[in-house]
Formats: sequence, structure tokens, C-alpha cells
Amino acid sequence: MGARGRLIESETDLRALLARVRRVAVLGIKTESQRGQPAIEVPRYLERAGLDVVPVPVYYPEVETILGRPVYRSLAEIPGDIDLVDVFRRSKDLMPHLADVLAKRPPAVWLQSGIRHAAFAEALLEAGIDVVQDRCLMVDHRHFATA
Repeated sequence: MGARGRLIESETDLRALLARVRRVAVLGIKTESQRGQPAIEVPRYLERAGLDVVPVPVYYPEVETILGRPVYRSLAEIPGDIDLVDVFRRSKDLMPHLADVLAKRPPAVWLQSGIRHAAFAEALLEAGIDVVQDRCLMVDHRHFATA
């Protein structure tokens, strides 16, 4: 087994994580028709900031593209590597996604504002995946991009 992941909380660690992120899978992304909701506005911001956003919606089975990019129904289906999984799922709905996250093995998982789950985070850390909990990726990305 590899090294244990780290719980990312300090400004220094957040800055270092964001500096190496280029490709972000957004688990629980909404569609453009839900404009104004964080689960589409944060990915729109990330795309405008130059990141490669990979949509992984949980709902909307008829949707084939979001933000002009092909939709994947699981993280494991995404070709190539991803640097970060940005999660828009309620805390109580995280555990069903654990096997999929572990199958993809991203270097880091970011749980958006209001999302925390001790057992989910611990399983990721044990697998060597860094974890951010209860923070807005857009807010932190903006902060470090302009700092």
C-alpha cells in the first residue's frame, strides 16, 4: 500500500494543491439549465479559469454534454488521469460513490462547502488520496489566483 493521503487544510497546502490541478472531474455537476446553482457555477468558473472540466452528473441521464464537454456516468469511465475530483453530493450521499472514486484513484478529492464525512474521508486518506472538506473550490481558487 502507498503512502497515506493528507487532509488538506492549511493555506500553504491548499495553494500547493491548486497549483498542480489542471483537470477536474466534477461529480454531481448540474446542467446549464440550473444556472445560479453552485454545482454548475463553480465548474463554469473553473472552465473560464483555464481548467479542463470533466462532467460526471449523477442525474440527467439524457444529457450527453455539459459545458460543451462529454458527460461520463462514473469517474472510472473517464479516460486518462484527473488531478482532482470536485464533489457536489450531500454528505449522506457520499458513500455510494466511494468505490468509483477509489477505482479512479485521483490524487485529491475536494468536498464542496457544507460537505463533510469522516468515514468517506478516512477511506480516501487510507488509499493515499488527499482530501479537502467543506470548502468552496471556486472561492479558494480565486483567492490563490489573485494572492
